[in-house]
Amino acid sequence: MGREIAVERDQLPELANDEYYWTDLEGLQVRTCAGVTLGRVDHLLATGANDVLVVQGEREHLIPFVLGSVVKAVHLSDGWMEVDWDPDF
Repeated sequence: MGREIAVERDQLPELANDEYYWTDLEGLQVRTCAGVTLGRVDHLLATGANDVLVVQGEREHLIPFVLGSVVKAVHLSDGWMEVDWDPDF
């Protein structure tokens, strides 16, 4: 209590191809399937049902991190992800 815990990256378990550490998603640019840039992932929220991306751009978007139906692709090496999301929502 009252202490921070740190773990070196190389001590973390290897992830499957469709798994990500939150820290890897933070800062990624978020684009819709139509190519509209929504902003960047500021942070994530754990809701119990699924994690939620908090995307900061011209406005804030709360996007469920559901691979396949909402999150279509994650390109860590290129710094962006594609989502099936209405930019006005």
